[in-house]
Amino acid sequence: MIRFENVSKLFKRNKVLDGVSLDVALGERIALIGSNGAGKTTLIRCLLGEYTHDGSVAIDGKSPRSERTAVLGKVGFVPQLPPPLKMPVGQLVGFAAAVCNSDPQRIYDIAARLGLQMDGILARPFNRLSGGMKQKLLIAIALGRDTQVLVMDEPAANLDPEARHIFFSLLAERLENTTMIISSHRLDEVASLVNRVVEMDMGKVVLDDRVAEESKLSAMFEVHLTLARADAAIAKTLAGWQFADRKDGVEWHGMVSGPDRLRFLGVVSRYVGLLARIEMAEVDPGVVLQ
Repeated sequence: MIRFENVSKLFKRNKVLDGVSLDVALGERIALIGSNGAGKTTLIRCLLGEYTHDGSVAIDGKSPRSERTAVLGKVGFVPQLPPPLKMPVGQLVGFAAAVCNSDPQRIYDIAARLGLQMDGILARPFNRLSGGMKQKLLIAIALGRDTQVLVMDEPAANLDPEARHIFFSLLAERLENTTMIISSHRLDEVASLVNRVVEMDMGKVVLDDRVAEESKLSAMFEVHLTLARADAAIAKTLAGWQFADRKDGVEWHGMVSGPDRLRFLGVVSRYVGLLARIEMAEVDPGVVLQ
């Protein structure tokens, strides 16, 4: 369905993507994770044909760069930052629906489910909407079109809690027939939707974890970690994972989500000389540490 083959991208002399190769099958739902600057957004932009690059990218065997119209008609995209479009909302919806021969009413219906009332904004320029309204409209356009692929870069940004819940419910309705790539810092939100986790760092894929549907990717793990001695570097790392210092910097407790478990172990393994004991046990997702 989607193939990245040895994809590299330079901005000036900075290598943002470094030989990325990935195959994404029809129906796979990927959580694309990594810190800021890891290359996630650049990879997505290459998939959408917006950047030139070394290597090749294909969707259904077609290049999104050279066969842009044919390819993007099959792709729904929610960007991290809304584009500065001055087009009126009604015209934007009509154009987006026409690209893939979809009924504009489907976009209106999804917008309404997200709490966006379209009647009052159809004549308003897109760039004059609030951040939350822009995000809801972009989601409605992406999900309201007849597409086989959904690509979403931090899609829940700027959404209020109720709209976030509705958005993930809308995605759940598409699990059977849509390939998804979801870039997100909130793995707990997307865990129940995805069946594969791809982590990027320094422009490379450093983790590619296919997870069986029955493995409860949404599970949480309670972690108890004991150090041989207190250390400022690992203390800062554990605090970044919202771990609590329970005894003078040598005993730490915290929770790690299922999709994060391998990444967490990879991070703490850098301090293997300090680790005296580590225990990780699966718990009910609703548990609260005492």
